Amino acid sequence: MKTSAVFSTFLSLLSLASAASSARDSSTSTTLPATFKPPQVFKNLNLVHVISAEKNYLKESINVLIENIDKAPQDEYFLPFTADQMSRLGGVEVKDRKDATAGLFVAEPVEFDQESDIQYLRIRLPKPLAPGAQQTLGINYYLLKAYSPLPVAIKQEEQQYLTFTFSAYCPSAYTTTKQKTDVKFPSSNIPDYTKLPGSGDIQEFPQKQGSKLTYGPFDEKPAGAVEPVRVRFEFNKPVNHVSRLERDIEVSHWGGNVAFEERYTLYHRGANLSSLFNRVKWQQSQYYQPTTFALKEIKFPLRVGSVDAYYYDVIGNVSTSRFRSNKREALLEIKPRYPVFGGWKYPFTIGWNSDAKNFLRNTATGGFVLNVPFLEGPRQLEGVEYEQVEVRVILPEGAENVKYHTSIPTSSITEAGVQIHKTFLDTIGRTALVIKARNLVDDFRDRELIVSYDYPFMASFRKPLVVFGSAIAVFMSVWAVGNVKLDFETKK
Repeated sequence: MKTSAVFSTFLSLLSLASAASSARDSSTSTTLPATFKPPQVFKNLNLVHVISAEKNYLKESINVLIENIDKAPQDEYFLPFTADQMSRLGGVEVKDRKDATAGLFVAEPVEFDQESDIQYLRIRLPKPLAPGAQQTLGINYYLLKAYSPLPVAIKQEEQQYLTFTFSAYCPSAYTTTKQKTDVKFPSSNIPDYTKLPGSGDIQEFPQKQGSKLTYGPFDEKPAGAVEPVRVRFEFNKPVNHVSRLERDIEVSHWGGNVAFEERYTLYHRGANLSSLFNRVKWQQSQYYQPTTFALKEIKFPLRVGSVDAYYYDVIGNVSTSRFRSNKREALLEIKPRYPVFGGWKYPFTIGWNSDAKNFLRNTATGGFVLNVPFLEGPRQLEGVEYEQVEVRVILPEGAENVKYHTSIPTSSITEAGVQIHKTFLDTIGRTALVIKARNLVDDFRDRELIVSYDYPFMASFRKPLVVFGSAIAVFMSVWAVGNVKLDFETKK
């Protein structure tokens, strides 16, 4: 009974989440002019900008203490980005750093005139901030396609270096009283970086401490102030970029099974090879396990209980793979037929099955709730970024009243709807929930996708009736053909 009550409560939350999503969608329809500038109603009293370049995407965090300097309560805080950054922005999450119970704030890109190079992310505070009041915001987001290799082409045994540009002053739509920017790297080998005049007791920025550079602290800076700096650092790992991931989750009530299939279009965005790939040299180097920027192995941790894993690429199942599944783990390890170097593309497909009882539950009202990860994918030390993700949850034929909730940031969800998916022995086709997202990273692995739906009692008999009717039709056809007389009479 307790489980049923929990699921009943959850269904009501789904309805509220759907209504909230609709409200958010309608709020982003306003197009602001290219000349728009956020009103100066806030002031950043203290700001710490942390940029992590430890993986093959940028993770940025802005911790800022804001104050309402206007005479009226305010609930909209704007964060500026260039048009290029906005196209690569994803995974935005905003919260109150001093109040964990407040939950995540609504953060949405607003539509702008295409002539404007500066675009804004609008953050809605859960409660309007009173005049003179202060609040501490924690803003986290990711930027994809952030790096460029330098040199652009190297030998297969050489070290890879990447470069990227950012602003030493955190871009802000408001005046900032005090700030600093910390940049973290995977190693202390940072041969080139822009130097700036220091202030106070510090003669020069940045200060280097191991694998971290610190620009600042800086004194008061006006709204829109930027200071472009460039950093070049060692990154002798693959730069994994998935331009498209298609993830299918097929639910079978009769088979008691949930089938997963994922189709990847993977690119290595690192340095190209300056000469042809030498297979002999590569095989010789593997004896002493050198670090390399080539992608030579991909690991997929799956849910415990996963079975029947498979893997193939565009040529077929001729690559090396290993799958082990026990009570403690389920791990699929694949090795491409060739090491993937910078500029190379590698499309492939994986799939597996799992018992439906691991993901599917009944509700007190007779419906069903499916709880699966929105994103699984490989777990690599260097990280993986996803430009476009399409998740299809294929429900049994006749499923209706489909609702969903996901802990993936709403700013990354671009489209969601119910479609019809037709397959073998279907009559009207299966109900399929299709969700499209963009600019995700492997930090969002195992975030929940919860789908609730109703499945009428009679709908569960549609498939057996179709199978039975098809068998009867075949037998009747055979009987009818068997009774056809094929005798021929000759005329005299």
